[in-house]
Amino acid sequence: MYSDKKNIQQLVALLIEHNIKKIVLCPGSRNSPIVHTLANHPFFSCYPVTDERSASFFALGLALHGGQPAAICCTSGSALLNIHPAVSEAFYQQVPLVVISADRPGAWIGQMDGQTLPQPGVFGSLVKKSVNLPEIHTDEDEWYCNRLINEALLELNHHGKGPVHINVPVSEPLFRFTAEELPKVRVITRYQGLNVYDREYGGLIERLNNYNRRMIIAGQMSLIYLFEKKISKLLYKHFAWLTEHTGNKTVPGIPVKNFDAALYALPEETQEKMVPDLVITYGGHIVSKRLKQFLRKHPPREHWHVSLDGEVADLYGSLTTVIEMDPFEFLEKIAYLLENRTTEFPRVWENNTRNLPEPEFAYSEMAAIGALIKSLPAPAALHLGNSSTVRYAQLYTLPEEVEVCCNRGTSGIEGSLSTAIGYSVCSDKLNFVVLGDLSFFYDMNALWNVNYGCNLRILLLNNGGGEIFQALPGLKMEDKTHRFVTATHKTSAKGWAEERGFAYFPVHNAEELTEAMTTFTQPTPYSQPMLMEVFTDAAEDVRLLKEYYHQLKQQKANNS
Repeated sequence: MYSDKKNIQQLVALLIEHNIKKIVLCPGSRNSPIVHTLANHPFFSCYPVTDERSASFFALGLALHGGQPAAICCTSGSALLNIHPAVSEAFYQQVPLVVISADRPGAWIGQMDGQTLPQPGVFGSLVKKSVNLPEIHTDEDEWYCNRLINEALLELNHHGKGPVHINVPVSEPLFRFTAEELPKVRVITRYQGLNVYDREYGGLIERLNNYNRRMIIAGQMSLIYLFEKKISKLLYKHFAWLTEHTGNKTVPGIPVKNFDAALYALPEETQEKMVPDLVITYGGHIVSKRLKQFLRKHPPREHWHVSLDGEVADLYGSLTTVIEMDPFEFLEKIAYLLENRTTEFPRVWENNTRNLPEPEFAYSEMAAIGALIKSLPAPAALHLGNSSTVRYAQLYTLPEEVEVCCNRGTSGIEGSLSTAIGYSVCSDKLNFVVLGDLSFFYDMNALWNVNYGCNLRILLLNNGGGEIFQALPGLKMEDKTHRFVTATHKTSAKGWAEERGFAYFPVHNAEELTEAMTTFTQPTPYSQPMLMEVFTDAAEDVRLLKEYYHQLKQQKANNS
């Protein structure tokens, strides 16, 4: 029988899956649930050693013999500090050593309770990875705990070998051993490239060919990658390809870009036919919250993430494989390994997203963004602010040869304008910047320099506050809450824009928008940078957006 603590069950099950057999066990009460579970499982070879300093060096010796990882488990408090010398030796000798420390619940650290000290991160830079497991009360806790353990154990052999630290808070009661078996756990595997010198990858390709519902999602990438035609033909028919404007040209063909609107409009029974068995991702962030919710609600059987850094990025909660290599090298390699057979899955996605109409909004922020995108000269660079702006832009088809930039690393509003101006200084294209009022006024010092040129054109959407807060479900904007949450204001950029040498165009209605947009998007060289300030009503913007989505859903329901 094993401990009923779920974080311990996850840990022990994953030690087995990662083939870590040799465990040195030190005495103590706080670590006794871990010790009991390890000692009573037939997979492990356990060694009792009382002195933690000696025990950890003993474990170092176990790992040195054969080069396979070994682990040491100790109780809470100063017991852990005695392992530090062996950890430093393992780090500099590059020995894969797992330090497992039991801990008191975080609430009791520093409260004069016995055998407590701040254990997470105690080894500092002398371990390759340090994780502090949650105590599991929800499904999300369990997913998080599983991911952290996988991350730590994967680092034992990542870019050289070395020690890792797994800290395990354990609440009382400690001595409940009621679990008859360990749970089946999700194991994350890392391939450092696709080469036989790292690990045999024939099984990976076999699984790839066996799946019928295959999807590739390209996240944000600030580059253009031109696939050879023969590679595009080999790759494209095998997958449903999804990306957003921020993905730029990094897909071998014409991807599905309007998936966010489609997932909103399509009925549940249709969405279920669009669930992939395998998802392969590359690139950075995805904007669409609906895609994240869709794949978390309907998890694929496997998710492979391909990146040069080889880091664990479990966005959809179903990551099984990390492939550490350039994503385009990966795609070109698998192109010749895919079996030459057709699958209907890409067509299912194309058919369900093909006939979504591009929106026609009355005068609003959305209409202003649409008018710009439809009028953009090519080539050009389009810089999108965060929050509503980057989402509204996704509703429209982007012209060819328009590169898209956006600060989606942390998705904050600060610095959008400064980043865009820095880019424009080095660019020989027209650079169009679209951002909301809060982003602009937060970063208006971006214009307080002499570095920008006449190729800069700013579309400022001013509706007197943060529009996205108006649309948040479940947040009722009562009088006292409203002014604190939405950052309402009555400010115009006119004076600042003109003082800084911009040609300024104020817009208050559809007619003014059409007239100003003609000059604003004119590719002919102009003697000044430009700023168009579009004034709209936030409540009306939200109403029109909700109306559009309602009509979209209604249309899909009528067609199904």
